[in-house]
Formats: sequence, C-alpha cells, structure tokens
Amino acid sequence: MAESVLNTPDLKDLEEEELWDLINDNRHAISLGVRPCVLIPYLRQARVLTDLDEDEILTCLNFTNRGMKTSHMIDLLHVQGHNGAMALLESLMIHYPVLYTRITGRQPSIEPSGFSGLINYTELTEYLVRAVSSMQTELHVARHEAARLQARCCELQGKLEQAQQNNKELSQMQGEHARLHSHLDGLNRELLKLKDEKCDLYVRYTTALEEKSATIVRNRDLQLEISQLQHELKKAQKETDFERWRSLKNPSDTQKLKAELNAVRAKLLETETLFPVQQDILAHDLKEVENRSSELAEEVSRLSEENIRLQQEKEEFLEEKDCLALEVEKLTVDCEMYQHRSTLFHNQLEEVQAERDKAYLSRDEAQAQIARSLAEKDVLRGQLMELQARVFAMKACSKQRERRDKSMDRKFSCDISGLCSEFPPSSPPSRRQLCRSNAILPESFNSFDACEFNDEAICSISSNQVEPPCSESLRRRDFPSRSDMEDIYTSQDSLNFDHDYVLISTGDSFDESKSPASLPCSTSRRSPNDSVSRSSAPPFLMRSRPQALRITGRVLTVFFQGEMILNEIQVIGGNKTGVFVHDVTEGSSAHNTGVSPGSQILQLKYEREQRAVRMVLEDTTMEEALWALGQVQGPCHITLRPSQDAYENLLQQLKNGEVMSGDSFYIRVNMTMQEDVAGTLAVKCNDIVHVTDTHHSIDGSWWASHVHPCHLEDLKSGTLPNYYRAQRLLIRALEDMTYPRKAQRKEKTLSHEKQRTARIVITGQQSRNPLWVSVEDNNTTAQDSDGCVPSRCVTLMPYTLVSPRFPPICRPVLLLPTLLGRVLHKRLAEQDGFQICEPELLMASEHAIQMQKGEILEECDSKTHLCYTLQGVEKIMKRGTHCVLPLSLDCVRRLHRAEIFPIIIYIMSSERSLRKLRHKLRQNVLTESQVLECSCSEEPLLDKLPCLYQSIPPESWHDSATLIDTLKTVVTEEQQKIVWVESDTW
Repeated sequence: MAESVLNTPDLKDLEEEELWDLINDNRHAISLGVRPCVLIPYLRQARVLTDLDEDEILTCLNFTNRGMKTSHMIDLLHVQGHNGAMALLESLMIHYPVLYTRITGRQPSIEPSGFSGLINYTELTEYLVRAVSSMQTELHVARHEAARLQARCCELQGKLEQAQQNNKELSQMQGEHARLHSHLDGLNRELLKLKDEKCDLYVRYTTALEEKSATIVRNRDLQLEISQLQHELKKAQKETDFERWRSLKNPSDTQKLKAELNAVRAKLLETETLFPVQQDILAHDLKEVENRSSELAEEVSRLSEENIRLQQEKEEFLEEKDCLALEVEKLTVDCEMYQHRSTLFHNQLEEVQAERDKAYLSRDEAQAQIARSLAEKDVLRGQLMELQARVFAMKACSKQRERRDKSMDRKFSCDISGLCSEFPPSSPPSRRQLCRSNAILPESFNSFDACEFNDEAICSISSNQVEPPCSESLRRRDFPSRSDMEDIYTSQDSLNFDHDYVLISTGDSFDESKSPASLPCSTSRRSPNDSVSRSSAPPFLMRSRPQALRITGRVLTVFFQGEMILNEIQVIGGNKTGVFVHDVTEGSSAHNTGVSPGSQILQLKYEREQRAVRMVLEDTTMEEALWALGQVQGPCHITLRPSQDAYENLLQQLKNGEVMSGDSFYIRVNMTMQEDVAGTLAVKCNDIVHVTDTHHSIDGSWWASHVHPCHLEDLKSGTLPNYYRAQRLLIRALEDMTYPRKAQRKEKTLSHEKQRTARIVITGQQSRNPLWVSVEDNNTTAQDSDGCVPSRCVTLMPYTLVSPRFPPICRPVLLLPTLLGRVLHKRLAEQDGFQICEPELLMASEHAIQMQKGEILEECDSKTHLCYTLQGVEKIMKRGTHCVLPLSLDCVRRLHRAEIFPIIIYIMSSERSLRKLRHKLRQNVLTESQVLECSCSEEPLLDKLPCLYQSIPPESWHDSATLIDTLKTVVTEEQQKIVWVESDTW
C-alpha cells in the first residue's frame, strides 16, 4: 500500500476531495491521538483558524473530551477546503510524524519544498526552530524524569522485597497460629472426651447410688415386715400356751369327781349288807336324817348357788387376769420390737451421716476440680485472645502496608501517565466511573453538637474539586479515578468504624432481634492512621451498621427536641389497642416537627448518660408508655404510624363507656389483699383478675375485675394496687409472716380456718418491671420523681401474667401427694369416664427419638426403656376419657409444652385423716409418716407450677369411698373451668 501511495503525485497536486478522503479515512486515529492545543499555533499561522475558532475549540463546554475537540477542529478545517487539509497534514508532519506517515504513506520532510506555501519561508523557519527547541527541552525533561523514575523503581523494588520477606514471616506466623489452633482443637476434643467420660461416670455413679438407696429402702421394708411377723408369731405362741393351760385344767376336776363317785358307791354297798333291826333303826334314823337333810339340802342349795356364783366370779377374774397377762406379754414384745427398730434407725442414721460426709467430700473435690478446669480454661482463653489480637494487629499492619503500596503504585501510574500525556497516546483514556455517596445516618445526630447538627450541614450538597471553566481548565483539572474514590470512601468508613462494628466478647451471643440503635454508640472519632478496613475485621467483630433515616411505608421516624415531652403531647390507649397521640400543644417542637393526633407511637429512642436507650411502645400498657415518655429529657427519635381508623374507634369506645382505656390483660394475684376503703377490690391468693386500666388514678392504682371461672366475663370491679405498690405490700406481708406482732399472734390463735396469705414467685428477668417489655437498656438508673418506680426490680412478683386456654377434650388427672395417689389411682380408674395411663415398652431407637422430642413424661426403668409417653395420654384423651396419671409433678411442664393441661388435685393430709385409710396404706406397704412427709415436701412445689390447682381439705371426706366421690366432683367442676397458664418468668 505504501508503494502505491508513493507512486501517486505530490500532495499539493491532489484535489481537495482526495485530501479530505485521506483525512476522513483516518479520522478516528486523528481524534484519539492528536491534541488540538499542539496543532492550533501552526494552523493559526497558516491562517486557516481564527481566534474565535481557537476559543470555541478549547473552551466550549459541549466538548467534554479531547476527541470531540479534535473532531470539531477537523470540521472547521474542512470548511477551509484545500488549504485546511494541507495545513492539517503539514502540522501533523511536524508534530506527529508517525501519524502523518500512516495517513499519507510518505516520510515527513522539513524541506521548504515539501510545504504548500501557506506560510512564507521566514515564518516557517522560525516556527520549525521553536518546535525543534521545544522538542529537545521535552526530551531532556523526559530523560531526567525517566532517571528519577528508575531510581524510584529501584527503591520500590527494595521495599517490595522487604514486604515479601514480611509476608513470608507473616505466613510462617499464620502457619504457627494454625498449628497452635489445631493443637488447641485437639486439646479441646480430648477435654470434651474426658468430660463425656466424666459425665458417664457421674451417671453410672448416680445410678449406682439410686440402686443402693432403693436396695436400702427395700431392705428396711423387709426388716419391718420381719419384725412384724416375729411380733405376730410371739403373740400366737402366747395365745397357744394360754389355750393349752385351760385345756389341761379340766381333766383334774373330772378325776376328783370320779373318786367321790367311787366312795359313794362303796358306802352304798355297805348299807345293803345290814340286818333288819339295824335297817329299822337306820330307817328311823333315815327319816330323821331326811328331815334334817331337807333342811341341810336347802342350806346346801343356797350355799351351792352362792358357791357357783363365786366360782363364776373367780373364773371371770382368772380370765381377766389371763387376758391382762397376755396383754402385758404383747406389750413387752412390742416394746422389744420398737427398741430393736430404734436401734436399727440409729444405725441407719449413722450410715446416712457417713454417706452425707462422703458426699460433702466428693462435692468439695468436684468443686476444686471444676475450679481448676475453669482456671485452665481462663488461661487458654487469655492465650487465645492474645493470639487473636496479634493476628488482628498483623492483618491490620499488612492491610495498611498494602494500602501504602497501592497508593505508591497509583502515584507511580499517575507519574507515568503524566509523562506519557506529553506524547501521542496509543489508546483512549478511561472514563470516570460513577461512585455511590454516603447516606446521612441518624446516629450522626446522637452527639447533638451544635456545630454538627444544623440544617445547613444536612441539606448541603457539594461536589469534589469544583473549578470554573477556563482556557486550560481541562488540562489542570485531575478527576479522581475509581481507586482514588474507593480510598476516599474507605478512609471515611474507617473513620466511622464505631458505627459499623460493635466489639463483643467471645463468650457472649449477639441478639439479632435488637436494633443497632439500642447498642451503645461511641461519639469519639478515630484518626485515619488508626483506621482499619472492613476486610481486616477480626471474627469477633460483628456488623451492626445502622440504617439511614428513611420512611418505610406508613411508618415515619421524626426527630425533635423532647424536653418534657408529656407537656407537648397527650396520649391515650394501652397494650390492646396501641398508644396514640391524642393532643399536641401548638407551637411546641413536636407540633413543628409534624406530630399529629391519631398517630400510633411505635418506638422511642433517646440518649441518657451517654447511653442509647430504645423503647418499643407498640404493645405496652398506658402506665408503661407514660413512664417511658416521662424519661425523655433531650433530643429523641420517635417512630409513628398513622392509624386514624383505630384511633377513632378507640375514641368512640371511650365515649360510649365500652372500655375505660386501651389496656386489657389478665394477671394471677400472688397475695391476699383485703378491702381497705370503698371501691377497693378484695382479692385472695391465686385469684385471676382482668386489668382494664393501668392509669386509673395518680396514686398508682389499676382498675380491675374478677373473672368468671368458666367464662371470660368480668364480675365485681374495683381498684387494685399497681405492681410496685403491691410489691411493697407483699414484702410487708412476708415480714409480718416472719416476725408477727403480738396482736397478730392472738388473731392467729383465735382463727379456726387456715387461709393462704401469699405465694412466693421469683423471676430471673433483670428488668425494670417483669410485666414491661419496652425498655432494652438495663443500665439506666433513672427513677421516678414520686418514687413509684424503683431503681431496680426485686425478684418477688405480686402479680404474674396469665393467658386463658380452652382445652376441647377431657383433661388428664394428676393426684397429689404422689404416695397417696398410688393408693387412689386404681380405685379412681375403676370409675366410669376414667382410665389409668399404662407405661409402654420402647425400643432403643424409639426411646432416643422420643427423648429428643421431649415426648417421654417419666421413665419407669431406664434399662428396659419402660416409660410413660405423650402418645399414651393422647390416646386415652381422644376416647373422651379422663387419663389418670400415676406420675410426679415433673410431668406438668412437659404436658404444657404439648398443649395438654392436666387437672391437678392436692389432697390435704393429716394424721387423723390418714387413719381412715390405714388399711389401704398397709396394702400398698406404706405408713402414715411416709405420706405426711411426702405431702410436706410436695406442697411447696405447687406454688412453682405455671397453672392453678385444686385442694381437697381433710374434713370433706371420712373414708375412701367418699374421697373417690369428692374427686369425681372436683374433676367435673375443673373440666368446665378456664385453664390459666403463666408465662415463663425465667
């Protein structure tokens, strides 16, 4: 192609169209590789451009880059025709010889014959001399700059080698850290294995102890049975001896009678052998004797009757003597048995004391071992924290070093680009990319500094490096590149490091439900030298960037000065309807901000003692909302939701008298309060009360009503002390119970009925009020002016929140105390509508699955997996039958988790009442003392149940049959009642 061009005639001989065809064919290369400011001086001397053309090319704002200006210059030269084309080609031959050769295919020449004659010879020579001298100057500057950059490159090469060496050391340290971390993991795994083995040993040990205790109890029962059998045997022997003695007494009497009979017979034989005279004499004597004998017979009969009577009395006395002797012997045997039993009890007590001492020693050893393990754990945790801090510092140093290297590389690239800008570029420059600007954070207003918080600072919008356009403004203006903008925003983000991350300890967990505004924000700023990029954040730093101020849907967050906010706005409502703005004072800061009646208050944020406090008022009571608004003493953010329909509905209900406020919740009273004055509601312990107004009076009283046991209907209404007043009354009642006064002691002695005065309920929630849910900052030490709100909440709860449940089918029945329930379970299950729950034998896999799901209520035998399950209870309930539970109190919470609410019946026991069931207790190998001990141990546990229970006094039954009838009546009544369940206080 070059040869074909060389064979063409001279450029001066070419036509205008041919010249412009050559230029237009390479127009793109000219536009990209030519700077108009270099060619314009020659074109001015060639008189193809004027001053106005130069100003238009260089200063017109429509031409945003060099290509557009060059293209416009070519268009202006095209208007000049042949001269414009020749002047353009000659200027390219002087300043851009490579581009000239590319367009024309000829080598550039500075001979006068090679020019078109648009400039005379003298002017052309002067121009060429100036051009050559400027080029030599630029070449000298470029060589000097190249030498400087070469030295700079050597210096950077040395630093790069040093950085690589540091990187190798860092990699070695990271490898060492990984090795230590793996070693630590191995030690942790070994520790976990040892802990598991220790737990297994503990389980085995406890199982052995339980088996030992069960064996001891069984041995004691067998010893008692043996002693009873021995006692009965001795009694039987005594009775046998007595009967044998009586049987031996009768034969001696018969022998005496036989001897007398034989003597009488011998005398009769002697009389038969006498003579007649003697017979007459004897007959006469006989008559006399008969006369006397009749008299004697009468006397003998009288004496015999008296003898018989005396004999009977003697026999009675002898029998009584024998019975008394037998009773004495029985009492002697009983005394020996009780002495033997007391010796056994003393021996067992000594064994128990020895086991207790051993348990104390083992407990002390276990505590010492736990303390040692905790100390070792603390040491390991400290070492881990030191290693993490070192790794984090090394990462931060490496990131800073990389950032410095990047900045040096950018400077180096900028210097090279500045050097290359003097020469024709071979590629077009990169276009400036768009960058995202930072949003205005509401947390930036938390410092409330006058110099920072003003309308001008918020509403101002400024650009970077604004310069007015001038003749050479495009050459002097350096737009930051994308990397520079990223460095700018990185430095800004590093300055706001406290807003982006929150430092938490490794042992704590981060609650994602809490808003970042509730966390304490630091108002101090870090210097750029101490800033750390987000990519180098350690693993124990968690992201909590707050959101920018915005309006989402119909929820609006406004900011205003909230000094005495209750003087600016009035609120109505409660936890059921929400808290609404009712009235706004005109001219106040709330009115100027745009707060209007009918808006529901959702959230409140403010600063107190350099801590951010966040209160959620969406479902709070009126008392809580007024307290929260009264705590604001300065600037605050309040979140509102316009809800005019709900607000008007509440106003209409208040006007019609349907409700007293927007509050509505149910509580369980844990103490007895009498009716002091007119209008006060008298309540007893375990009563369910419906609270409908928490701000009824200024002295801190609620308006509440009793609730129908079977329906959600309000009965008698009256005032009730609020939570804190009731708390003080509960403390006073406990003090009176602990240290009673003399008058109270007399009243107690005169009272016949036992009435419950208080129920001890504690909570583990360390909040201002366990019934409140709004405050999320527990460190606030504010206190109400009238003393109604203490600085911190004690654990005693006079009221507990409850919710109603309506079980649709027959509820299970749980009888207490447990030992007495064993006696009555079978009798109650024999009645119509009752069935006892039987244990199920599960496979090992089924047992593990149900144990994981929490469906096992109680285990009968852990070895054979014989246990009571939820499925067995549900099967009986689906038949419309009450399931009798032979279980303990531990099953109640498991049943509640499955939405099964048992009927809990506590049978109050006494020694007199248990005598009526002595036969039943003996059949189950139980004693009265065991039942009383079980009753005393389980009665305090009833107060910890999350539901109500029914008690049966001992005076309401006199035998087992009437007790079963009473149980059936109580179950029928409880089945119709509402089940009130407390929320978890821990």
